[in-house]
Amino acid sequence: MAEAPPRRQSGLFSLARIAGLGLAVMLAACSTVVPRGTPVPPPVTRPAPKPANPNGLPEDVARHRVALLVPLSGPNAAVGQSIADAAALALADTGGKALRITNYDTAQGAEAAARKALADGNKVFLGPLLSEDVRAVEAPAAAAGVPVIAFSNDADAAGDDVWLLGFSPAQSIDRIVRFAKSKGLTRFAALIPPGVYGRNASNTLIRTAEAAGGSVVAMQSYQRSPGSLAAAIQTISKEKFDAVLIADSGRIAIASAPLIRKSNGAAVRILGTELWNTEPSLNNSPAMAGAWFASVDDTLFKQFVTRYRARYGRTPYRLASLGYDAVLLTVRIAKDWRVGDRFPVDALADDGGFVGVDGAFRFARSHIAERALAVHQLGAGGGTVISPAPQGF
Repeated sequence: MAEAPPRRQSGLFSLARIAGLGLAVMLAACSTVVPRGTPVPPPVTRPAPKPANPNGLPEDVARHRVALLVPLSGPNAAVGQSIADAAALALADTGGKALRITNYDTAQGAEAAARKALADGNKVFLGPLLSEDVRAVEAPAAAAGVPVIAFSNDADAAGDDVWLLGFSPAQSIDRIVRFAKSKGLTRFAALIPPGVYGRNASNTLIRTAEAAGGSVVAMQSYQRSPGSLAAAIQTISKEKFDAVLIADSGRIAIASAPLIRKSNGAAVRILGTELWNTEPSLNNSPAMAGAWFASVDDTLFKQFVTRYRARYGRTPYRLASLGYDAVLLTVRIAKDWRVGDRFPVDALADDGGFVGVDGAFRFARSHIAERALAVHQLGAGGGTVISPAPQGF
């Protein structure tokens, strides 16, 4: 990953352009004297250049067309724009010579955006973000032989032509449970939210705890309301456990932690998933002090944030790194990708993996990005990494 900011035109180049413009004006002001009686040739009419395709887009003979499918309007517009900005930053950092990236708004209809992108000649899709949008673009993309490198974390959205770059909750839970077991914690409880995320989290917890030599002694689902959450905590507290997994957002964790401490004591370890990495404010909650969660290492992301702020004047969303890394991945593969050919999907199955803002990752046979995860501990000082992420595979 290049760390230098995008190159700017030098002052000499700018002056040369200005001098050239001045010369053109001077030549335009001059006139040529034509002797009387000399026939004047008819004006030459040049045909207008033909567009590359019916959409009028410029023709690319040396660059690959890449579609970025993200929400650019509606409730998720800010996240989508942050991803799009990060993709543009990655293109600038890598020189921007191999790819032409065009943004398409999935909030106006993901399938329509996909079909427009295909009509424009794009050979690979980066995105969409939402799992339902991934499913909407899968069929038209597959029919055209265009792979989808999506930003979703829904494992069920992966497929033969769909690769998921999003942060996998299953990998996060597997990492934190195995780490907890290595520290002597064997009896696990869990608070599980409704929906697909909750079902996947509960299945992963049971499977990983048993594989690691531990057990799940209590598990309770809830609706996201204070009364339902309190009742769920009261239910699991009937059992004795060493650690409790809160498989939900930081907001739910902050609301749950004081009740868990009150019912089960300060010694119980609170565990979380990759969702907590998007909420640094968790470190400010006294009840969350000492809690563990597994996610990518933020060292390179913090450098990315500095560069993003310098370029755009605002702080990126945490998911913006997916846009940056997707472009880095595509640029690397483009070195062996002939313009006009289909995207070489076999290159995605590199066992050695790739490295980006979020560290090392590779695509498993399931087409889900396998990531090197660190274990983070929350605390008033801003949190610390207590088990570093592996550097590779």
